[in-house]
Amino acid sequence: MSFPIEILITYSYLLIFGWVFLEQIGLPVPATPVLLAAGALSATEHMSFGSALAASVAACLVADVSWFIFGRRYGNVVVRLLCRFSLESTVCVRRTHDSFGKRGAYTLLFAKFVPGLSIVAPPVAGQSGMSLRRFLLFDAGGSVIWAGSLLLAGRLFGDVIKRDPRILDWLGRTGGLLLVLGILGFVASRIYRRRAFMRKLMTARLEPQTLKEMLDAGEPVYIVDLRHPLELVPDPFTLPGAHHLSPDALALRSGEIPQDRDIVLYCTCPSEATAAKTAMTLHKLGIDRVRPLRGGFDEWKRLGFPLDAIEMAVPAQR
Repeated sequence: MSFPIEILITYSYLLIFGWVFLEQIGLPVPATPVLLAAGALSATEHMSFGSALAASVAACLVADVSWFIFGRRYGNVVVRLLCRFSLESTVCVRRTHDSFGKRGAYTLLFAKFVPGLSIVAPPVAGQSGMSLRRFLLFDAGGSVIWAGSLLLAGRLFGDVIKRDPRILDWLGRTGGLLLVLGILGFVASRIYRRRAFMRKLMTARLEPQTLKEMLDAGEPVYIVDLRHPLELVPDPFTLPGAHHLSPDALALRSGEIPQDRDIVLYCTCPSEATAAKTAMTLHKLGIDRVRPLRGGFDEWKRLGFPLDAIEMAVPAQR
């Protein structure tokens, strides 16, 4: 029996606990291959199905209760932190709130099968005021369903291994490679989704001429100036009616952003990088109608479109 399988058998339940825990706290370490392998080994009596399930559920509960407590204590701060470091670009906090609003604690029964929702659900549950007892009940149920499904799928495959032990030897030789490929595929798929959203965002860029026509027609638009305060010193002007906010401040005030109109973001960085990054953050927070302004402030100014002067603070004379 080769190295990867020996490691799993040697450290068995401790390895399962650690691997599942790392995934549940948000690290890009997929536990699916490990649980499938553990399920397969349980069919050959190298591992106990019940013990593997118990280790998996325990890991889920430790991670989820931690996020639940953080969500209850710090609220949106924790959710924004998860959004910022998440590789899953389709995570939408507003939709998570909607799911809890419609299904309540039952959301926890299937959350672990939905990319992104698995990580966001516990702090949102804490933020929503759900009791710890109710959370533990439904989160434990969801953990049993999720981990049990993967272990059972591996167990069914393990029955095939019992009939032909050569398959286990083959898995032993290639198990390490399959695990690495699984992790790389997991990360690559999430990066692909992120880049797909960025491409979609770039096609949604708003032309300065179009924004000018919208303003002239009196259409409601929420414009945000993302430039650093130092960038305003040599050029203290902004687009008409724009709100000057840093990306972090805008995320903190996401609840104040109207969702019945286009949100236009602009900066002065190449390819509207800051605007695009901020748009992704707002998208994760449930704000979908976000459009970076093509060319940003410089293009608007070059075209000679109207600008509003900004009152700059002048240091007091001594």
